Amino acid sequence: MDSLDRLDRLDRLAFRAARAAARRRGNRPALHPRGAALTGHLVVPGRRDRWDVPWLDVPGSYAVTARWSRGAGLPHPLPDGLGLAVRVQDAGGPGRFLDLLLTTGGRGRWTRHVPLPRTSATAGPYSTLLPYAVGGRQGVVAAFPAPGTRRIPADPGAVGAVTAGRPMVFQLCFGAAGSWRPLARLTLHGEASRPSPDGDAFDPYLALLPDFHPVDRLRSLRIAAYAGSRAGRHARPAS
Repeated sequence: MDSLDRLDRLDRLAFRAARAAARRRGNRPALHPRGAALTGHLVVPGRRDRWDVPWLDVPGSYAVTARWSRGAGLPHPLPDGLGLAVRVQDAGGPGRFLDLLLTTGGRGRWTRHVPLPRTSATAGPYSTLLPYAVGGRQGVVAAFPAPGTRRIPADPGAVGAVTAGRPMVFQLCFGAAGSWRPLARLTLHGEASRPSPDGDAFDPYLALLPDFHPVDRLRSLRIAAYAGSRAGRHARPAS
């Protein structure tokens, strides 16, 4: 069996495993089954240094829908890998959105690629873990809690209740070669009144932009896993 055959087989296994897990969870996602739906906005500041990414090179504000979740669905207060899925509306122009999936990780050059379980939703950064291509550069995208952010228990009910009364603010950054550069400011200021039309099926491989997207590393496996999760819970893919 050559490497292409092995990869195809792994893709099929990833699809089936994610589909089965979603079905077992009662049509909820295979991973991150318990979460809080949020709404907010992303503000891109004016800057002198360009990214060569249209929506990052011009000051602006974008509506955001988001979902905070516990990765394995373990009950609070057990530590869990926490997730933050963010949909930036109109990032690629009217009607064209961008999805980001972030997981609690580290700040360092190597730990930013490692998922880290936590007991607080605001104790540290959320990272894409795998690299992104942003305007020709490769690095990790991460969301850092703003200085002075209060600790929020890693529980969907607590996150929804706290952000309904007081915004949860993050600095979205790009990390490469050990350093971090700011991209935008993300504010999540309340629980969404209703889920997104596609059933919260955030997918960074379907909702991407030509100059802001995940690199190809493990791409086929992740696409297969996302597709399997959607198939298992009958959610429509992003369009």
